[in-house]
Amino acid sequence: MNASEIIKRNNVTIIGEGSKTLMLAHGFGCDQQMWRFLAPRLASDYRLLLFDYVGSGGSDITAFDADRYASVDGYAQDVIEIIDALELKNINMVGHSVSSNISLIASQARPDLFDRLIFICPTPRFLNSPPDYFGGFDQEDIQDLIDLMDMSYMGFANKLAPMVAGEDINSTLSQELSTSFCAIDPKAAKAFAEATFFADCRNLLPLNRHQSLIIQSRFDALAPEHVGEYMHETMPQSTLRVIEAVGHCLHMSHPREVYAAIQDFMIEA
Repeated sequence: MNASEIIKRNNVTIIGEGSKTLMLAHGFGCDQQMWRFLAPRLASDYRLLLFDYVGSGGSDITAFDADRYASVDGYAQDVIEIIDALELKNINMVGHSVSSNISLIASQARPDLFDRLIFICPTPRFLNSPPDYFGGFDQEDIQDLIDLMDMSYMGFANKLAPMVAGEDINSTLSQELSTSFCAIDPKAAKAFAEATFFADCRNLLPLNRHQSLIIQSRFDALAPEHVGEYMHETMPQSTLRVIEAVGHCLHMSHPREVYAAIQDFMIEA
């Protein structure tokens, strides 16, 4: 696949004029439009590289490959291919939720492409692995959620959206997330959901050699505060910033605070 095909596949957009590049990577069920509250604040200081994972937003759904996207590694390969296609280096990757894991995989596969990593509401594993790790969900919890996708995709979206938003299903953010979940191609959505919720990237944390910022929500049903603390304790060269907020989408609900955290971290670079 040549550079123009990769750019089309992932609906790549570049805005901003800064000397440093921030690559904004959305989470499951979302697309690059979810950065619209944060991106204008960042664009005055940085060049922003936005994109959609295959199956999301304006991506090319014909590029969907069930085998490639059966795990987060396939999405990490897309990230690497986008950066190579644009012939960029020293990328500062901002990953929301599962994209934090994707950025870990990509940066360890190709450390030469990355400078710093910024994780927004990350979790290396959603599933509990007692007695040493508690991601917040039992196997049957996640499997029930995945099975709901087959029975009622709208039911799945309406169940997950308020958990992600940290708000009632009737809230504006919950409604937007529910609509966004339903806009994804169903086959691609299920593959991305399984790759997201069954991933285990804990082994990558101690191997990380990039300066990293963990932006944690104080109350997050999907990534509890103790998960952020676990990542900070396990990952070298990491900084933990806890924002007094509820929900899993801080870049949408609290863009000012997320912008300030990113600025403080990047100024140190």
